[in-house]
Amino acid sequence: MTGDAIRLFHISDIHFGMEDAAALEWVRHCIETERPDAVAITGDLTMRARHEEYEAAVQWISGLGVSVTVEVGNHDLPYFNLFERFTNPYRRFHGIKGLIEREIDLPGLAIMSLRTTVRVQPRWPWVDGWIMPRALGETLDAIDALPQGTRVIVAAHHPLPERGEDGRLLTRRGAQAMEALAARGVMAVLSGHIHDPFDLVAETPGGALRMIGAGTLSQRVRSTPPSFNDITISGDDVHVEARNLAHVATADMMVDKVPEDATPPAR
Repeated sequence: MTGDAIRLFHISDIHFGMEDAAALEWVRHCIETERPDAVAITGDLTMRARHEEYEAAVQWISGLGVSVTVEVGNHDLPYFNLFERFTNPYRRFHGIKGLIEREIDLPGLAIMSLRTTVRVQPRWPWVDGWIMPRALGETLDAIDALPQGTRVIVAAHHPLPERGEDGRLLTRRGAQAMEALAARGVMAVLSGHIHDPFDLVAETPGGALRMIGAGTLSQRVRSTPPSFNDITISGDDVHVEARNLAHVATADMMVDKVPEDATPPAR
């Protein structure tokens, strides 16, 4: 890495409670020896948002020794305690967020959050993406407040395409969010959720929007082995490598669309 290049490790869907211990140790070693500028974690730290799962997440992430940003995923909201889910769904996540996030200071680059989760949905099991107007507005306002010329990457849990090829809902208000982010020149949207990596470009009325998804570091694999994205940003160029212990080439790791069923099989 030379010049003003910035290196990010993008990881997602660790699912403490069903984590892949060997994969986590490998990623920890990569971070310790290669020292990326930052680590972006795009949600689903836990399997069922249990206290012990959050404690394991805090222990692992706190030991990485690099700047970290974390997003909330649908699995990070209380699953068994429905009273808490309805009255204070983000209490557990916010309780650990302050313990594990470290300030990220990247020259000329900002990583902005977009929340894609809600406490309840009309259709069980409440796994779809859902962007509330307030959440999108807060993200857009934060982008608009940045100094002119700042490059922007947005981090979310759910991929933003609103519907699958069969019309099935994937992320409500995703099309609106994609158009608004593209119009603001966002370099890429980082996400997780589907447990397979991808690197796609969507055409929107606001322009083209690059979407980069990370695989899983859990036992709940879908069609690819556990992996994380090694992202290098140099100027306006974004290079993505999907690294994995099975030594599968990046081109073979990347899926060519966001799956219509984004829930991997339980194992």
